[in-house]
Parts: sequence; C-alpha cells; structure tokens
Amino acid sequence: MANGPVVTAPNAPEQLASLLKDINGHSAAFSNGDANSRLKLVAAAQSLLQAMETPQETILRYIWAQPATFAAIETCIDLNIFALISWNGRSKSVADLAKATGVEPEILGRLLKHLGAVGVITETGYDEYRGTRFSSTLAMPRYSDTFPCITGSTLPAILAIPTWLKENNYRSPTEGTNSPFNVGFQTNSHFFEYLQTNNPRYPSLPAQFNSLMSTYHHGRPSWTDEGFYPVQERLIHGAKTAHNDAVFLVDVGGNKGHDLERFYARYPSAPGRLILQDRPAVLAEFSSSHDDKPFEPMVHDFFTPQPVRGARAYFLHSVLHDWNDELCVSILRNLAASMTRGYSRLLIYENVIPDTGAHWQATSLDIVMMADVAAKERTERQWIWTVPSCVDGLIECELA
Repeated sequence: MANGPVVTAPNAPEQLASLLKDINGHSAAFSNGDANSRLKLVAAAQSLLQAMETPQETILRYIWAQPATFAAIETCIDLNIFALISWNGRSKSVADLAKATGVEPEILGRLLKHLGAVGVITETGYDEYRGTRFSSTLAMPRYSDTFPCITGSTLPAILAIPTWLKENNYRSPTEGTNSPFNVGFQTNSHFFEYLQTNNPRYPSLPAQFNSLMSTYHHGRPSWTDEGFYPVQERLIHGAKTAHNDAVFLVDVGGNKGHDLERFYARYPSAPGRLILQDRPAVLAEFSSSHDDKPFEPMVHDFFTPQPVRGARAYFLHSVLHDWNDELCVSILRNLAASMTRGYSRLLIYENVIPDTGAHWQATSLDIVMMADVAAKERTERQWIWTVPSCVDGLIECELA
C-alpha cells in the first residue's frame, strides 16, 4: 500500500508550469518562422509527457505500447495497408481494407485500433480510419523498409543485451563475433557478414539495410549546410586544379553515394573528381556507365591500403562507430598513408555524444552499436563543426 501513491502520482508535476511556459514560447517562435524552435518544442513536449505520466503509465508504455506498435506497423507494412489509406483522402473501413488485402477482418481491426490509439493513423469512426503524414510516409518503400530491417538485424540483438552483459561480467563488447547480436540471432557471423547471407526469413535484408542508411539523415542537418562546416574556406580554397584527374573528395564506405550527391548539389563547381568507395555488394547496382551520377564508384575495403592518394579530402560518415578502437586505428592508418601532408584532410562525420544533455537519437544508436557490432558512439568534449540541436559533429584531421 505504501507504494501506491508513488506509482500512481505524476513523475514530476513540479515541472508542469515551467514546461508549459517553454512549450508556449517555442510554439510562438515556430509560428513566427523559427525553424530551430521545432526541435526545442518536440523536446519540451516529450518532457511534459514524461513529467505528467505516472510511473505505472510509463512502465506500460515501454512494455506494452511501444513493442505492440512496432509489431502492428511492420504487419501493416507487409499488408500494404498504409498505401491504401491516405492522410488527405476519405476514410477506409476495416472491411474494405480486409477485402483488398485478403486478411481476416478481426485481426486487421485489432491492429488498426491500436495504431489509431497511438496516433499512427486517425480513427474516424467505428472500424474506420484515415492516414496521417507518418503513415503515408510508411507507404514509401524507402521508409517502410526500415521496420523489417530492424526486425531482421537488430531487435533480437537488443533483447539479448541483458543476457550477454550478465554472462560477460557487465563489460562492453569489443569483438564483432562475440556480442549480443551473436546471442540474439544465434550466429557466429559478424553483423555485416550476416547481412549478406541468404536468409530465407529476410530475403530483402541487404536492400532494406541500404534503405535504412539512405533515410537515416534525410531531413537532418548536413555537414555541407550553411553554418556547419566551412567547405569553401577549408576545402575548395587551396584545392589543386592543375590536373584534370585530381581527386577532390573520397567518400570511404559511402554506401550509395547520398553524401556525395548532396555535396555536388551544393558545390557543383568544386574542383576535382568525387569518388564513392564501398564493398562490391553495395556498389553492384552501379553499371559501367554511371554518367547520371556526380561521382565515380570504386570497390574498396577500408581495412586495406587506400588506393586514392593525395585527395583533397577523405570522408568517413558513420563508419568508425561500426568498429572497435583497434579496427578504427587500422582504418585511419590506411587513410593516413595516402594523405598528402599539409594538403589532404580527413573528415570524420559521426554522432558525437556530449558529456551532458545527450540527445536520445545518439544514446539509442550507441546501444544499437553495442548490440549489433560491439562498437559505440564516441564522445568529444568540444565539437569541431556542428549546428544547434544536431546529434552529429564533424571532426577535421590533418597529418601532423
């Protein structure tokens, strides 16, 4: 009985007045066109929820609502439900949706009722629903791929963290073949090897992982944005232009080249060639003719010597967080050996976790890295180039 008031009273009601003041202030700023206030408003709203929930409600949100929502979303993605209900169109009934998909009406109704309760879709009547901007986004394969990808590559690893840590004296995993991922997926393979195996349960996993990588930074600040990293002053100014074959920027482990495309869109006149490097399986879709791309694909394993020597810049985007310290040193040594002293620069674009006030996107990804690849998001007391409310930072390195 003594615990009753503790678990049924709000978590931090004393914060209510202050949080409401913050929300009103950020709301006014957003309405007046201050784009940065949106993230502040989101953070304040999340803090309000956490403050006014009771501990009991918070527990149920974590153990029931969130896992159930993930499962319902993935099921509806598989059934193509989100493509059938639009956010700006008329409502659809469960009966019509069941008929269109061939699924049992009762089970579909249960799934949609939960998604309506948590705001993924909008309930407009008894067994009637309309989409939202969020659910309409889930109709796009590029974004819907992320849910089955996480199921097929990450969720069992995260759930295995408590067991792995307990069995390993609560130390950080450092080997990619001895991690929660190996326990959760019952495999001896490294995460990246597992992605490329022929998995009958998740045959589209490699493509889905590429979709996840392509969408991760969509809509977030880019290192090429105005006010982030001074590209013109630090890279373009002083770049070699005497030779037509001079390489300006090498994106090492750059997946499908999304960063290079963004760079070219902003700096189309940057001198020199742009080169995208990754594994053969990642670059397989690029044919011998890639005239429509602003970069040249090049197969390369960054654990081997870097073949492009003397480039103006070498770029690593979310590469080092995939590997332990020893392997990161190997990657960096291979790059350093190809850099020209006093000219080449290494740009490391990663989540940078501050000592206090870390963003949940960075801390949650740190846990994912621990689970999947026995690696981590690293901290840096002073960020080199970044922007407010951004979880990423850019670290520039030169040969001493």
